[in-house]
Amino acid sequence: MSGRPVRTAKIARKTNETDIAVEVNLDGTGAHDIKTGIGFFDHMLEQLARHSLIDMKIDAKGDLHIDAHHTCEDTAIALGQAINEALGDRSGITRYASIDLAMDETLTRAAVDLSGRPFLVWDVDFPTAKVGDFDTELSREFFQALAQHAAMTCHVTNHYGANSHHIAETCFKAMARAMRAGVAPDPREGGRVPSTKGSLKG
Repeated sequence: MSGRPVRTAKIARKTNETDIAVEVNLDGTGAHDIKTGIGFFDHMLEQLARHSLIDMKIDAKGDLHIDAHHTCEDTAIALGQAINEALGDRSGITRYASIDLAMDETLTRAAVDLSGRPFLVWDVDFPTAKVGDFDTELSREFFQALAQHAAMTCHVTNHYGANSHHIAETCFKAMARAMRAGVAPDPREGGRVPSTKGSLKG
């Protein structure tokens, strides 16, 4: 860590629908303290933290009496903003990464470019509309908001799978491993921004 900027951030976001506080440390160990009131979503965010080695503290309160949509999307907005802030000018990072991640019968690929340009390609279908009480369609909403506010390009492709829980979990774990590699310092960059433009701020 010596000689490198501290890559941490705190974001607070409050609307009429949600009240969310997020803290991240890009150079962490995957430690997490996550409370959204949505059990399966908490489980997915814990996977994202643990396998990215990004420390995450997330406290989200939302209008769950309506449904989980606002809480999931706004959590992704705040998390994306925190990651974007923690990356700073993105100097010295690896930037690109991709992984194929297996879980039992399921295989999913995630690829990221921490380009400063938000974009999501989502090629994932779920065989069921819910995992427990969680709407599986909210997985896409989460990744869309995360990509937008972290200012990164994300491609997520489920090659195959039969179990909706496994499909969702491989999406979050694959994204975690891709982000872990993409945000990591590249010692050969010597602190340069990894772009011929000299900037990754969009």
